[in-house]
Amino acid sequence: MNDIISSNESIPSGKKKIIVLGSGPNRIGQGIEFDYCCVHGLMAIKECGYEAIMVNCNPETVSTDFDIADKLYFEPVFWEHLWEIIELEKPEGVIVQLGGQTALKLAKRLHEKGIKIIGTSFDNMDIAEDRGRFSDLLKELNIPYPQYGTAFNADEALEVANQVGYPVLVRPSYVLGGQRMRIVINDTELESAVVSLLKHIPDNKILIDHFLDRCQEAEVDAIFDGEDFHVMGVMEHIEPAGIHSGDSNAVLPAFNLSPLEVTTMEHYAEKIARALDIRGLINIQFAIKDGKVFVIEANPRASRTTPFIAKAYGVPFLNIATKVMLGEKKLKDFTIEKKLSGFAIKEPVFSFNKFPGVNKELGPEMKSTGEAIRFIKDLRDPYFRNLYKERSMHLSK
Repeated sequence: MNDIISSNESIPSGKKKIIVLGSGPNRIGQGIEFDYCCVHGLMAIKECGYEAIMVNCNPETVSTDFDIADKLYFEPVFWEHLWEIIELEKPEGVIVQLGGQTALKLAKRLHEKGIKIIGTSFDNMDIAEDRGRFSDLLKELNIPYPQYGTAFNADEALEVANQVGYPVLVRPSYVLGGQRMRIVINDTELESAVVSLLKHIPDNKILIDHFLDRCQEAEVDAIFDGEDFHVMGVMEHIEPAGIHSGDSNAVLPAFNLSPLEVTTMEHYAEKIARALDIRGLINIQFAIKDGKVFVIEANPRASRTTPFIAKAYGVPFLNIATKVMLGEKKLKDFTIEKKLSGFAIKEPVFSFNKFPGVNKELGPEMKSTGEAIRFIKDLRDPYFRNLYKERSMHLSK
């Protein structure tokens, strides 16, 4: 039998290395936004004197250009590939905060193998990602959130839904772009939603929470370094809560929320960041109903709005956040000056023309493939006024 000779073109250097995980190929629910995060992260790693290694498999992105990282592994962002790279390169650690949900999903495997995750610890990220654990944390912190319960099968789900009251939002933990999230209004719909979800994502913990109908949605992106908390931006969505944040038009800064509501959101965001001991980035989504602020969810990573805020304000937030994650700098080492006169609108970009048979109605499952930015001088702008006037506060069933 012939011996199989394996060849390896990659020769590890003796330098200290940091691996950045990308977000894989563009698809519905994930556009190019996380690529911007990875590129600026790689530059910051180099500035801190480390060798920057990129793992990603998208030929359309800047992060996979030959001159961005010191070394690029053009490989699928899957555990088997990553583990071989880690064994060869022996990095100081891996950054999972910049590649969206795809990268974050690998945190558990890294943690189990004892590989250092740069920035927020795995357990704290898991609290934010595990719908049940996160709601328990909010209860502890005395932060309002929609009534909820967790279930592992249809019977448990029915019990929970009848306790919290319809309509309910059915959602799995650890998913990308609101995948398989549904708003349901009765037992029959709930049963089929849970059965379908468990068929596609077996053994997933399902969170069932009371859906706050026809209320305002907003989100906060922030950086925490263990001592200081910095709000990068507060965005107010034009569409109501229940339409995925990636599919809604968002205005920076908030334009219609009261100063008390904005301050409350920032206060809750800081409480959550401190409780989770975040190092680096966090994104928190809120629903505002009758003047009361509820927390919907937290993402312990760069969100798809992070590049939008950095561009709108002209501040290199990703560079700052990466240096904070690495422990090389604190927030007080930076002078942050936001340069924005007027407002910036994040506009979702859809590719429905490429998928003619697809249902174009928007809901909690994301359908956009990217985002654009539009600057307006003031709220009298005709484009904005039309957008706001035509928004629907009723979700399509």
